Amino acid sequence: MQFKAPKGTTDILPDVARRWQYLEHKAIELFSIYGYEPIVTPMFEHTEVFLRSIGISTDIVQKEMYTFADKGGRSLTLRPEGTAPVIRAYVDHNMNQLPQPVKLYYTGPMFRYERPQAGRYRQFWQMGIEAIGSDDPAIDAEAILLMINYFKSVGLKELTLYINSMGCDEDRPVYIRLLKDYAEENREKLCRDCQKRIDLNPLRLFDCKEESCQLVMKDAPKIIDYLDKECKAHFNKVRQYLDTQGIAYIIKPELVRGLDYYTKTTFEVVSPFLGAQNAIGGGGRYNKLVEEFGGPPTPGIGFAIGTERLSIAVEREGAFLSIDNKMDVFVAVPDEAARSTAINLLSALREAGISSDLDYMGRSLKGQLKYADKRGFKYTVFLGSRELESGEVVVKNMETSEQLEVPLKELVDKLSEILGRPGAVARVKGPGTGVQG
Repeated sequence: MQFKAPKGTTDILPDVARRWQYLEHKAIELFSIYGYEPIVTPMFEHTEVFLRSIGISTDIVQKEMYTFADKGGRSLTLRPEGTAPVIRAYVDHNMNQLPQPVKLYYTGPMFRYERPQAGRYRQFWQMGIEAIGSDDPAIDAEAILLMINYFKSVGLKELTLYINSMGCDEDRPVYIRLLKDYAEENREKLCRDCQKRIDLNPLRLFDCKEESCQLVMKDAPKIIDYLDKECKAHFNKVRQYLDTQGIAYIIKPELVRGLDYYTKTTFEVVSPFLGAQNAIGGGGRYNKLVEEFGGPPTPGIGFAIGTERLSIAVEREGAFLSIDNKMDVFVAVPDEAARSTAINLLSALREAGISSDLDYMGRSLKGQLKYADKRGFKYTVFLGSRELESGEVVVKNMETSEQLEVPLKELVDKLSEILGRPGAVARVKGPGTGVQG
């Protein structure tokens, strides 16, 4: 029987995995510059973690969570998003005692039972940041700027930033009553799910993808028109900081995000290269979430980026072309007499930070060169009994076919120089011996 990956999952093969590593490394590099530190949370949590944070009225909780009972009868859920576990950890480990704000970043797989489509799987990867402890609108702007600068750093140019405010404790209840009244007047035009959302959480009406529902919600009251003085001042300050930084944005009143924990600022970045599912990242402020987990009143803000969609967008903009995936050196060994020295040479090259390999399949010299060409090595070193006797090896540039002879004892240093490496500390010794520093 031939087994396939479960529906909604996919194997990340080396070519794609290499791109994902590149995207992750660029993210970690930039997140660190902004003062964010890594955190790793479990891939499953007590189900209550997500019921409390995401909201029982959301599609995630109602339809998409992978929930199961363990052998002790406890209800556990594979994490469908990254913020709730980070906040749970913040409270669990009394991180409110640390200097605030606590700035954290995460990467890893999430799980939602959704209809599989391009860039969306049931096991999917996200990377994100959380800044916990400050209500300063400047940190809202920083989070947005960090996301935009990250996208630029990986080569994305065609981006649109949408922003909105989800309101505060004082203005949101008033707005929700208005929205509920509007929805009730149009109940018969709404789909069955949206009719349920009227009572559960009217804000979710904006999330519906049904055309009939979108037409109704197009004329619905918008929360941005009902912000109280404090909430409006916060949003205007965020906009002011973005304007100062020269960040272009569009205010999108229907942008409410998909989770119940958002308050005040919300934002989303879309790419024109992704079709209908065009969001590659988004986030917002969640000033009540820490309290939901039993912590003290603590504001926070964060965002998440979908790795699959980001990878597709970067590929379609042609930005992956700049990634050099080639290995440095292939050691071609035409006869067994030189194999021991070739293995020593391989160790010396790797110790010097030069990616290198040799043949392990017993290929002929012609077959080895064909393999090296297919794998895309930059240089090939020829090392046989003749080279051992003369002490000179031939180094071939696989792109230009230019060749030069180099003394075997100087080879690692010479290749380090050619490849722009920091410099070799290892020297190759004769057959059957090791590498000396």
